[in-house]
Amino acid sequence: MSTGVLPLPDDEREPPFPKPGKIFAGPIHRCLIYIFAASLLQWVYGLGANMVQSNITQLTGFFHATVEETTWLVGAYMAPNVSLAIFLIKIRNQYGLRLFAELSIIGFLLTCILHLFVTSLQSAIIIRFFAGIAAAPMSSLAFFYMIEAFAPAKKRTVGLSLNLMNIALAVPLSRLVSPALIDHAGFHALFALEMGLALIGFGCIFYLPLTPIKRAKVIEKIDYLSFGLIAIGLGINAAIMPVGKLYWWRDVSWMGWWLAIAVFCLMAAAVIELNRKNPLIDLRWLFSKEMLHIAIVLLMFRILLSEQATLASNFFNLFGLLNREMEVMHAGVVVGTVLGGLACAIFFKPGREDLFHVIALILLAAGSFMDSHATNLTRPDQMILSQGMIGVGYALFLPPSMSKGLATAIARGPQYILSFIAVFLFTQNTGGLMSSAFFGSLQIVFEKYHSNILTQQIVMSNPIVAANVDKLSQAYGHVINDPVLLHGEGLAELARRSTLEANVLAYNDVFRLYSCIALVVLVMLLIRMALRGFKTMRDKKAQLSTQPA
Repeated sequence: MSTGVLPLPDDEREPPFPKPGKIFAGPIHRCLIYIFAASLLQWVYGLGANMVQSNITQLTGFFHATVEETTWLVGAYMAPNVSLAIFLIKIRNQYGLRLFAELSIIGFLLTCILHLFVTSLQSAIIIRFFAGIAAAPMSSLAFFYMIEAFAPAKKRTVGLSLNLMNIALAVPLSRLVSPALIDHAGFHALFALEMGLALIGFGCIFYLPLTPIKRAKVIEKIDYLSFGLIAIGLGINAAIMPVGKLYWWRDVSWMGWWLAIAVFCLMAAAVIELNRKNPLIDLRWLFSKEMLHIAIVLLMFRILLSEQATLASNFFNLFGLLNREMEVMHAGVVVGTVLGGLACAIFFKPGREDLFHVIALILLAAGSFMDSHATNLTRPDQMILSQGMIGVGYALFLPPSMSKGLATAIARGPQYILSFIAVFLFTQNTGGLMSSAFFGSLQIVFEKYHSNILTQQIVMSNPIVAANVDKLSQAYGHVINDPVLLHGEGLAELARRSTLEANVLAYNDVFRLYSCIALVVLVMLLIRMALRGFKTMRDKKAQLSTQPA
């Protein structure tokens, strides 16, 4: 076991667990340390990715900036992060896993330290960009440490389920721990916690070895060109998606030009990859019938799961509630996610993917439908059950989908694993950003529609409206003596309440749309399962009829 900065070459070290058991790869106490290290590294990555996004409103005050300006912190982080993991796989295979792990955690620690010296929004955006680069290897390392603890037969079931459960926990945990940190020291406290966790992870990486991989020269010169174009295309898209609905898509010309550049870069990368003998990403295989089905399933679920990530919290932001007031709801999501992850780890086996998807879709549809009945009196404790159900659905969905995709890639050969990872990252990272932008924009459109209808009903000839205006204006009677100004304040207050009600109705429409999408996907999946079962029965009857009596 190497504990120094200069490790032995990977092919000169022994695996940490030479005698695997039925479930764990070695002694239970040592495997539990690997599981702890994996969870820690995944939470370090997840908290870093979500801590700023979960606290945009609070950070506007810290940076003395608008919401639009502060949201660029999210785009700056995601711009390099969404694509870098694709190229890191080749770097790891060429230079060795141990060196990759040690340099990754050191780079991550350096960016955490830089966060402590942030004094302005401009410097924070620059550092968040480099933080997105440094954090990209953390998720891969967490995955390796998790599967290291389990026997080969359990790596793609128990190990994968627990690792993806940790990924799902990132959003609710970031919202649970951030209020106390922000109250203590603002922006710097968020990253002081991240740095503390990273230091523990630093010790784990240098203490715990990983099974070595065989090094090979896999990086070609043209890979840099292909990856550069992919990184620019996906990076521009990731930077714009969080801020698009804030500036509004058609109101600023620069947004269209940058998105056009992103499309051009991705198309150029596709042309290069289609004409390579050893492509970085095998696009022909990715557009095969089998992989398109897996990609569509991953994308549809990621779209559905954006409600659990942001929509419910944004709904309560309408009433001025912050993460501190929503802690009970986020705790329910954490409990649901843990229950779903443990259930998946215990009961999932290859061949049960469709069953787990059906259960997840039912939970997602039911949870979203329950949320669609919200009113302006709804509070977080009334959404504990629905959001917990969505958390369970999230944890039940991801492991079967990724396990099936990995099995398909491994069956084709090691070079196809990189292509599958590219699909998974695109659907989960880029797909998540695009779905949040789409449904967030849709909520604004719905709000304008409902506002238009409600505004038309505010006429002073209606005695109910006139009575409400008089009632609302009474609150200003002790400071305003002019009856005309007093009446105007009553009208303004009624307009504000009308806008709030329009937003509530708009969120209900989006919740309802999520539920309908889940039901449609569920029906399609059930039909597909029925057709597959019918085909299997027909094949069995055909085999029986051909057997001699």
